[in-house]
Amino acid sequence: MIEIRCADREDGDVLGEIHASAWEAAYAPFFAPEFAAEGVRSRRTRWHQRVAEGEGTILLAVLDGRPLALSCFRPSSTRPGFAEILSFYGHPDGWGSGIAGALMSETLRHLRDGGFDGAHLWTLRDTPQSRRFYAKSGFTESGPVRALDFGDGTPLEQVEYARVW
Repeated sequence: MIEIRCADREDGDVLGEIHASAWEAAYAPFFAPEFAAEGVRSRRTRWHQRVAEGEGTILLAVLDGRPLALSCFRPSSTRPGFAEILSFYGHPDGWGSGIAGALMSETLRHLRDGGFDGAHLWTLRDTPQSRRFYAKSGFTESGPVRALDFGDGTPLEQVEYARVW
């Protein structure tokens, strides 16, 4: 059974575990081992502050009692009328279970109900699994590309995806 709810202050550890595990599986191969290990560590601890500061709406998806996916979104700072999905991560233990699809459906429902005209997000160009997922969820590449430096001095290329309802 999948349950999706708004995250609260007590969820910082589970949000961090989901983010760190997903980031390690999908992103760590792009970085030197020491930098990747530090990236995993920092992702485990940053969610307490994000929840406390109210940095957007954070949804947590739970499968059979185990938290396995998160989304974080807020009004876009660059596209009037749109929301930006800032974070969307699924723990590798939940890949293929349908939890990510259920969370995306609920995220998009929240955004439509919130009066947004659509949503956009950024993902690394070289992550085919995430790009397939966003396309399956109704997003299309919208054209903009940007370089993002995760802190190691080697920018990686991101592509923007958007969906209008």
